[in-house]
Amino acid sequence: MTTSNSAGIQAVDRAFDIVEALNELDGAGVSELARHVELPKSTVHNHLDTLERAEYVVRENGTYRTGLKFLQISETARNQHALYEVGRSEVEHLAEKTGEISALMTEEHGRGVFVYRSRGSEAARIDTCIGDRVPIHCTALGKAILAFLPDDRRAAIIDQHELPAVNHNTITDRGRLEEELEAVRERKIAYDDEERLNGLRSVAAPILDGTDSVIGSISVAGPTHRMKGERFETELPETVLGIANVIELNIQHT
Repeated sequence: MTTSNSAGIQAVDRAFDIVEALNELDGAGVSELARHVELPKSTVHNHLDTLERAEYVVRENGTYRTGLKFLQISETARNQHALYEVGRSEVEHLAEKTGEISALMTEEHGRGVFVYRSRGSEAARIDTCIGDRVPIHCTALGKAILAFLPDDRRAAIIDQHELPAVNHNTITDRGRLEEELEAVRERKIAYDDEERLNGLRSVAAPILDGTDSVIGSISVAGPTHRMKGERFETELPETVLGIANVIELNIQHT
């Protein structure tokens, strides 16, 4: 029984490894994919054949890619999330009001997940897409969530994922991060000073439910030459806090 269960779990793990590899490689043939996931070609081919029959993978001229069936599943998952349903219009409003990038994030499996984002008229173009999963300690959005998680949950996330350096400004010292998170709890505002992307600063506020449990965060981000002085320290924090409060009230009454 144990052997059977273990084999079944391993098969699922391998299938998802292959799907994620296809995504990373932007499509690949069997040989390239087998090298990437370090599995025999026959094993990879069998998994691809199964995934193709289930319509999760598409084959074109010997190259496999992830299928659009994943889009249907991801849209359904996102639409079931109250944060997205209530928050997306406020994200668009924040982007329009500030002219910058606005985003909505939640935490899942210890990572920050971008649920929605919108671009204002002056917004910079960055590499972040809806659905991206990022280390939770290196963004204002992530720190706004991390600060309001229960102590044991926050510790477990840091123990599991540690504090990798995304760039030279990323906080990698646990004591320093805890000090910053304490400040976030006091002011209900988190900052990202080029801690994930060089040249980008952001301001974020947590979004709490009716029991004061954090369910996500909202932010505004822009290039450092516009995100400075009173705008960065006072004006944008007040705006983000106000919109976060609107989302909180709407979630409580949805």
